[in-house]
Amino acid sequence: MKETPDHPVVVVKIENTVGGAPQTALNDADLVVEELVEGGLTRLAAMYYSNLPTRVGHVRSLRITDIGIVTPVNGVLVATGGAGQAVRRVANAGVQVFSEDAGSPGFSKDPAKYAPYNRWANLQTIVEKAKPASPNEPFLPWAENSNDSEPAPSDDPSALATGPEPKVFSAASVRFSRSSVTQFRLKNGKWSRTNGHADKEFEADNLIVMFCRVGDAGYRDPAGNPVPSTELEGSGRAVVVDAEGHSVELTWKKPAIDSPITFEAADGSPYLLEPGRAYIALAPKGDGSVDLK
Repeated sequence: MKETPDHPVVVVKIENTVGGAPQTALNDADLVVEELVEGGLTRLAAMYYSNLPTRVGHVRSLRITDIGIVTPVNGVLVATGGAGQAVRRVANAGVQVFSEDAGSPGFSKDPAKYAPYNRWANLQTIVEKAKPASPNEPFLPWAENSNDSEPAPSDDPSALATGPEPKVFSAASVRFSRSSVTQFRLKNGKWSRTNGHADKEFEADNLIVMFCRVGDAGYRDPAGNPVPSTELEGSGRAVVVDAEGHSVELTWKKPAIDSPITFEAADGSPYLLEPGRAYIALAPKGDGSVDLK
């Protein structure tokens, strides 16, 4: 059995606009979460555990939404800083933060870029300085071999399904706002963005769209835009598309802010994901949408 790493999970906040391009070492992440921020834009929370690149970026500021991403895995949050209210909320949640604004080690400047889109983080330096920690439990519900929600094979020919073959999708569009739509393509069993900003795109075995309530974080950005806060707690609709292009409608559940995510099928049975890497899009309930083709 492969031993698990002896360092904490590291969650890095990464700019997700052309201003922060190219995103560096995104393809080394184990899991990527895309979340809504002010102005209808989105930002990434990239989770690193299997690999610790020495140059990840470009790093940006934290948000209150990150509490529900970091705490279930007892992780370390890496950001350039954040608004005072957000920094206090994250600290009060017990999250270990490495912030450039606070003088944390591991940050460097990209000479080809300008502030605030020019910061890299060295994750090896950060874990050397981080307090020892390990994930309490997996962030997502993984199957050991095959999905438990699928029927077991039968030797009785009469028990074999006679319905139509499930529809296969090879493209997806997730709408976060009027100005932000992330597009994906399935190629060789991997989902990756077609309008992303990475030097090498993250490849996911599972594309997960979770529809979440979005509230007001209680402060505004320097341009005067209200800052949203995705409520990553409770339950809601989810759409999962696997590496074969099969889609399933589910309900996501997260009883508390520090709970992991679970999924339920329509009949109430647990749904387990095939092991691999995952891209999670936190689409706003009501305004968000997913289109599969």
